[in-house]
Amino acid sequence: MTLWEIFVAAVLGIVEGLTEYAPVSSTGHMIIVDDIWLKSKSLMTPEAANTFKVVIQLGSILAVAIVFKDRILNLLGMKKNITSDQTKGHKLSIAQIAVGLVPATILGFLFEDYIDQYLFSVKTVAFGLIAGAVLMLAADFMNKRKETTETVDRITYKQAIGAGLFQCLALWPGFSRSGSTIAGGVMLGLTHRAAADFTFIMAIPIMMGASTLTLVKNWDSLNADLLPFFSVGFISAFIVALFVVRFFLRLINKIKLVPFAIYRIILGIVLLMIFF
Repeated sequence: MTLWEIFVAAVLGIVEGLTEYAPVSSTGHMIIVDDIWLKSKSLMTPEAANTFKVVIQLGSILAVAIVFKDRILNLLGMKKNITSDQTKGHKLSIAQIAVGLVPATILGFLFEDYIDQYLFSVKTVAFGLIAGAVLMLAADFMNKRKETTETVDRITYKQAIGAGLFQCLALWPGFSRSGSTIAGGVMLGLTHRAAADFTFIMAIPIMMGASTLTLVKNWDSLNADLLPFFSVGFISAFIVALFVVRFFLRLINKIKLVPFAIYRIILGIVLLMIFF
């Protein structure tokens, strides 16, 4: 593997780590970077490129699993109560996560081929970035006018299914899973941190499932020559995502969604100006 290929793998991993859990759309950014780097430089076949994107996404999933390891063990009954809300009888349940996953899982299964064929382009990403930004701005505006559920342990089934319905918007590349779900959670009465916690925990099983299916489909594209490239991408995505998730969770209640919405609008307009 050349130094150039190592550099490309590291950059793609960094992009994945920076954008997977920030509300800016990792899929949208990877489509943009994919057009510029992977396809234009012909570093690998389309099948291998898809497999690489799954591998670096697994690095991001591992990072968020580590951040929420105590919470995950608690959900599985392998760890005692970890928050004051749980000692008061409030606790996030696997059932609440499950009902949140149902809408996007069903729609993703039904429309996977259509989405892959018609929505994976820079143009659709640009529109998704701008539309998602409008949703996020609306969520921050509405948040000022209603009482909020302070922690994820106090989430109701109604809020869980509602957040899951908002997550369906992320099937449009550029909308962002975290952006649409956090915005939806805030609109339904969650604090930004509670909505982010629920979004990230819910992302682990749905991303693991989607990544596993894609990996199985493209298994034949794997070979020993690509292992160093994949390894660099996985490690860089993991390290960056680990930092980004911890940083984001510490600040989200303070900075809210407006800064991310502004970035998305600017990027969307720039993309439309450059490509169209």
